[in-house]
Amino acid sequence: MQTQKDPVLASQVAPIVAAPVALSAPISLAKRTVSEGLGTALLLATVVGSGIMGERLSAGNAAVALLANSLATGAALVALILTFGPFSGAHFNPLVTLALAWRKQFPWREVAPYAVAQVLGALVGVWITHYIFELPVFMTSARVRTGLPQWGSEAVATFGLLAVILGCAKAKPFAIGAYITAAYWFTSSTSFANPAVTVARSLTATFSGIRPHDVPGFVVGQVVGAALATALFGWLAPSTREER
Repeated sequence: MQTQKDPVLASQVAPIVAAPVALSAPISLAKRTVSEGLGTALLLATVVGSGIMGERLSAGNAAVALLANSLATGAALVALILTFGPFSGAHFNPLVTLALAWRKQFPWREVAPYAVAQVLGALVGVWITHYIFELPVFMTSARVRTGLPQWGSEAVATFGLLAVILGCAKAKPFAIGAYITAAYWFTSSTSFANPAVTVARSLTATFSGIRPHDVPGFVVGQVVGAALATALFGWLAPSTREER
């Protein structure tokens, strides 16, 4: 029987959460993928729901709506990582899962199940949010977000996110929440930094949306940023398992 000292079990928990809950037995892949799906669904519910609420209450002031959107998202990220981290590692992002697998901190065979759970969870989160705000459940966005500056912005945003995840040793959930809150404001794209989030946000015609046609450019930028951060931290801080 595996214990927490087993490197594979530890890698399922330790990459995001600084102080994981003590677990008496390995957590099954089914439970971990459900955890990833639920966490990603609640993250998207926060992103889209706070955007809708912020826009409705701000009387057309986009800055106020963005402030509400960013603060809610950052706060929810901290809470969700602390909640689901002990069970799945709380990646909520296919690029985080890929980066950890590349660093040999996560099993390659589980990358696809995690990514599917993350995308499906993101879609469900958007659709549930539409329902609770009395909007059509299924719709697409017409908000244009395209061009090299926006794609470069996503590369910068994703690079920063992966840098925080791979480089922060203490209070990681709070560092991630703080970074995303800030990145809403210092990037021209408002820091999607996540392919699952990007795809899901193309299916909401609300404040947080992105035109489906613009999704590929965002995802390419995100992949470039994640690859650069993973390469950099592979040099700065090789993973513990690689060293062993």
